[in-house]
Amino acid sequence: MKNLEKKLIGWIQKKVKEAGAKGVIFGLSGGIDSAVVAVLAKKAMGNEHLALLLPCHSAGHALDDAQLMVGKFKLKSKVVDLTSSYDSLSRIFPKGNKLALANLKPRLRMLTLYFFANNLNYIVLGTGNKSELLVGYFTKYGDGGVDILPIADMFKRDVRNLAASLGVPDKIITKLPTADLWSGQTDEGEMGLTYNELDCILSCMEQGEKCKVPGVKINKVKKMIAASEHKRSLPEVFKVASLK
Repeated sequence: MKNLEKKLIGWIQKKVKEAGAKGVIFGLSGGIDSAVVAVLAKKAMGNEHLALLLPCHSAGHALDDAQLMVGKFKLKSKVVDLTSSYDSLSRIFPKGNKLALANLKPRLRMLTLYFFANNLNYIVLGTGNKSELLVGYFTKYGDGGVDILPIADMFKRDVRNLAASLGVPDKIITKLPTADLWSGQTDEGEMGLTYNELDCILSCMEQGEKCKVPGVKINKVKKMIAASEHKRSLPEVFKVASLK
């Protein structure tokens, strides 16, 4: 894990330099993925980092866990409460369904991160992992709107191992993952399968092996991958040359 940590730190430093930026910024949610990115950011950039804590009708423990990371790793941080902004938009917009309203939260967080990033000449670090990205479990132009993705080639199980190696508190490593989209929401509950099942399916698909998970769940993952392909690609462009 130490070699992986060193490589990740060097990669972040390289990408910041290539961008002509001064440092990095990221959202710190209180979850394991953002915790790992936070530690890597601090190790890579020293004081040229900023953790934004962005509550938006969030559970109290989420902010507490984010503050726990700030205290333990001496992170530079700022709290920007987006609740009133979210409420204002909800009043201005037409009546929205559950998903439309939920996705406002990560999109508000994205525009906040980029406001600070532009102001500071920082780049935005994404906190998505490989398990989530492959099945599209992220919000397009929300938590998917970032500059670089340090842990996006690591399954959730790998992120857990790295978190333990980095000294992330057990409380954060073992808590139920949630995107904090609505009260009581959990990643596994929304996806309909556990991260252990998802990681098993995805790694077996990648290696061409048979997976010991019910076929109905394997098919579900395949459909999720296909349906979310647009999230992992740049917008398609109509080619005028095709008319000739």
